Amino acid sequence: MQKRKGKKRKKQEIKRRYCTNSVPHIGAALKTTSPTVRPTGSLHFDNIAIVSHRSTVCHYRVNSTLGHPCDKFSLPPPPPSGGRRIGPRPCPVCYISAEQARASMPCSSSASPVLHNLTYVVDENPVKTESHGGSDFGGYPSLKQRNDSFDIRESMTVHCGFVKGNRPGFQTGFDIDEADLMKLEDSHEVIVASAIFGNYDIIQQPQNISEAARKNVPFYMFIDKETEMYLKNSSALDSNMRIGLWRIIVVRNIPYTDARRNGKVPKLLLHRLLPNVRYSIWIDGKLQLVVDPYQVLERFLWQQNASFAISRHYRRFDVFEEAEANKAAGKYGNSSIDYQIEFYKKEGLSPYSKAKLPITSDVPEGCVIIREHIPITNLFTCLWFNEVDRFTARDQLSFSTVRDKMMAKVDWSINMFLDCERRNFVIQAYHKDLLDQMPPPVAPAIRHPPPLHRDSSSGRSSGKNSRRGRDRRSGSRQHRKAAAGIREKQAFL
Repeated sequence: MQKRKGKKRKKQEIKRRYCTNSVPHIGAALKTTSPTVRPTGSLHFDNIAIVSHRSTVCHYRVNSTLGHPCDKFSLPPPPPSGGRRIGPRPCPVCYISAEQARASMPCSSSASPVLHNLTYVVDENPVKTESHGGSDFGGYPSLKQRNDSFDIRESMTVHCGFVKGNRPGFQTGFDIDEADLMKLEDSHEVIVASAIFGNYDIIQQPQNISEAARKNVPFYMFIDKETEMYLKNSSALDSNMRIGLWRIIVVRNIPYTDARRNGKVPKLLLHRLLPNVRYSIWIDGKLQLVVDPYQVLERFLWQQNASFAISRHYRRFDVFEEAEANKAAGKYGNSSIDYQIEFYKKEGLSPYSKAKLPITSDVPEGCVIIREHIPITNLFTCLWFNEVDRFTARDQLSFSTVRDKMMAKVDWSINMFLDCERRNFVIQAYHKDLLDQMPPPVAPAIRHPPPLHRDSSSGRSSGKNSRRGRDRRSGSRQHRKAAAGIREKQAFL
């Protein structure tokens, strides 16, 4: 009886969360109540007021028994084992239309378990008090402060980058021009973000983007001065600081010498740079988005009733294996990786096994993050960033430690979807340094037939060209044999 009541409450909660604009809902026979205009009051995320959009209209799901069009979708069987090894490939993903996906956007925020108010440490003069980890940008949280940050309470204050000021991007390191800061502080339901530092990648233009997304979803690309100079010299950047769909945001006074660490700032602290956003999709600079953002959010967040989604690594599930792979590939200093893994082992990190199910992996493929900006997900990425700041920049190594410590305290989980599903909606390009090393493509040679020499008196082709049938074939064989003989003689000279 108690379980039945719990299921009923969950259905009611899901029913309350969905909204549409003036678009018919999924399923032709679905009935809805009269549309209700969303109030123009404020929604509060991390104690920051977000003005709701006047145009948003909510419809509540009255009948949830119709199911979802993708409920019966299943992946095709894997290819048979044996034969040539197949590398990572995309697999089919069931999406509803972009129009239907936008109509499925929840009206209200997901519940943030336990944590309701999240604020951030400000320290204009951060001082390093312990031997390992931290930075002037992220501060130097003590080991005690680190451990306390995993004790989740209703109100919390944690380190989360930008410690030198109250307004991220303004005299905090990772500084952004005032006009761009004001743009980033606008209210948006959905944004897409990426970054390129150190001129490391070539900007990829999104494809298959609906008109609604082009109109309502900003695409922000964070770059440094080095990348800006390259884009200006190549005439790719227009006077409006745009390249196709991407609005270019130039970052000055970058906090780290390592471009990979600078990239972790917008990747993990996007909620600090864009405080008035409900949903975001992060893609690394080498990726091209090829599915509409509304469809991606509907498939991996809203349909799953999740607030955070990231794909699993396509091959590795275990942090210890990931650490060894990073060392073998020279991704980071071996001693730094060993120090981090030994630290986590002392805290209880163990190899991944089926005993952790329903957790399916300890290693993410972290180049795509799909999230709702609510206190619990904001805390997760803050603490994840703090681990990256304390240890190595290889965020795959610290992901499961932060996730498991938080899941031990609150009823919250992460949707870790298949890597082949990720490859369905983003296409991966080479990093720019690899492209620069590749030889330019060779233009295919155009072969023209030899001119025919005609007898001026008869108009017929002269010599061998006049032969037909058997004589012609015989002559061709003789010519090949003669040519082969000449090559053999040349080989011995």
